[in-house]
Formats: sequence, C-alpha cells, structure tokens
Amino acid sequence: MGDIPKPKMRKPPSGSLRGYLIIATPILTDPRFRRSVVFIVEHNEEGALGLIVNRPLEALVAEVSEPLTGLVESQAPLFQGGPVEPQSVLALAEFSDSSKEQSPEPNKIDFINPDLDIKQLKEEVERVRVFIGYSGWGPGQLEKELHEKSWIVELATASDVFTTEISSLWATVLRRCGTLGTMFSMLPEDPSVN
Repeated sequence: MGDIPKPKMRKPPSGSLRGYLIIATPILTDPRFRRSVVFIVEHNEEGALGLIVNRPLEALVAEVSEPLTGLVESQAPLFQGGPVEPQSVLALAEFSDSSKEQSPEPNKIDFINPDLDIKQLKEEVERVRVFIGYSGWGPGQLEKELHEKSWIVELATASDVFTTEISSLWATVLRRCGTLGTMFSMLPEDPSVN
C-alpha cells in the first residue's frame, strides 16, 4: 500500500490501552479483523485482551445464555468478540456505579462478574453486550502491530462500545482520529472497484 504515514496514537497516561479502542487500518488484511473496532478490556506486560464491538452475528443472546437475557433486550444480537475461544460467552457492561467493580475504568465499562445475581446486576448496569470469543495478543504482540500501522488508537466511549449504529462504527470512529483516519474512513469496502 505504499508509504502510508504513521497514524497518530492517542497515548494513554498509564501506557496501558485498557479502556481504549483500536481501529483496524486498511493495512490490516486479516479477514478476522478487517474494518474491526476492538475495545481493549485488558492490557499489560502479559499481553492484551479485547472484544470486536462491530461484528453482530445472526444468533441472539437467548440462544447461548438464558441467564443473560434478563440483562439485554429480548432480540439482542450476539457479537463475535474475536477468534480466540469461540465457544466462550463474555458479557461487557456499562456500570452505573463503577465503584462496585474491582478495577473500575473512567468510562465504567468492564466484564460482568458471572457470580453476581442477575437481579443485583440489573440495578448496577446501564447496558450490556454479549460476545462469543475474544481477541487476544501475547506479550509485545499488540505493540508490534501498532508499530506496523495495523491499528489506530482512540479513547473509547460507552456510546462507541454499545452503539446501535454498528455498520458505520468503523468509519465514525476513524473520523475522530485526524486527517489520516478520515482518509481511511472514506475508502470503499473493496478498493479494487474504485
């Protein structure tokens, strides 16, 4: 793709990307991550764990987890969080009072503790999204991909993670990332038809 300028990375104050989005650039051609927006849930020296937030599936939450249906709309879609452990079910929530979580983030988004009672959770969460599988990186792997310009980093908001405008999320978030992000957001799905 020639010499593409390096995307400006919004540096997190702690060095961890926890609570940030990584947005796939056109350089990333892996079909599992093409045009994906990933919310980073964990990031430390051991690696990173994230969930693709713009890949809804045809399946509904009720088809994989009856207990979680008490926290989502009746027709809530299930999301493909990533290629790792595709049989695992993970629920991400926006908490109304982040002080109840062990490690609250400023944007109050974290995993749901599966041991908590659904009735108690209903009082503590604003929104919930359910995923199968997740995206994972070993030590230094995500940093290498960032250096290779595969991702642009942007601070996540709850509106991004729980958007109902899923099909346009990739372009919407890229437009917040400066000139290069805006250019990427305008590329057609298939550049060969341009």
